[in-house]
Amino acid sequence: MTEHTDNTRVRLTAHVHGHVQGVGFRWWTRSRALELGLNGYAKNLADGRVEVVAEGTREQTDALLALLREEQTTTRRPGRVDFVGAQYGEPRGASGFDER
Repeated sequence: MTEHTDNTRVRLTAHVHGHVQGVGFRWWTRSRALELGLNGYAKNLADGRVEVVAEGTREQTDALLALLREEQTTTRRPGRVDFVGAQYGEPRGASGFDER
């Protein structure tokens, strides 16, 4: 069994539900991810959600997930987030952070 520490690299895949397309949400997510030193992407899905994939340490990815889930009143995040589903997996070697 592999033990995860804060320095273990992980891959976060989050699906953000709400009014998150056409409002600058992917740009905002990319900016926060780059500030945290993460690699990956944010892309619009056909069903109106945004998929966020981020690779970095567990601490870095947890920080991004917390920002995605923060109440709108405490952040200047564009749009409206109703729910964020997330799962962690093994990193795949992403580089940079793209808006797709």
